[in-house]
Amino acid sequence: RCAGRVEVFHNKKWGTVCDDNWDLLDAEVVCRQLDCGRALSAPGGGQFGRGDGIIWMDETNCTGMESTLSACRARPWGINNCYHGEDAGVVCSGDQCSFGIGPCKVAGGGVCSAVSTFAPVRLVDGPGRCAGRVEVFHNEKWGTVCDDSWDFMDAKVVCRQLDCG
Repeated sequence: RCAGRVEVFHNKKWGTVCDDNWDLLDAEVVCRQLDCGRALSAPGGGQFGRGDGIIWMDETNCTGMESTLSACRARPWGINNCYHGEDAGVVCSGDQCSFGIGPCKVAGGGVCSAVSTFAPVRLVDGPGRCAGRVEVFHNEKWGTVCDDSWDFMDAKVVCRQLDCG
């Protein structure tokens, strides 16, 4: 099932969404972005684990008709009264987030598709599914990622995407 903590990519950083005012209409927008069917529930309280770093969105108030989460009314980016125990999540009716990559994230001004605005990721030539060379899928083919400026935070994002901790 496509389910997980919602994270958004803003100002070149991943961050979470606070569960204040988070409801099924907000989850509906995320599930549509993920191409994961309809929203079944909108769990809060960090049910899918606590994120770390910045909390980008708070008091999110979607009508359910928006095409992106960033189009929904909310407090200004990064302004919140939350902690990561209030991270918002979604449970959608679809079988998996695009390409089975989780946890679900909302990328670029809002399109979560874990792949719509950024490429799906895989690890190859490693000893197991959670170790190896990072590759991304772009323009219908897989390619490697340059290590210039690559750091632990980048590796953490890939690990979260692949549900590798």
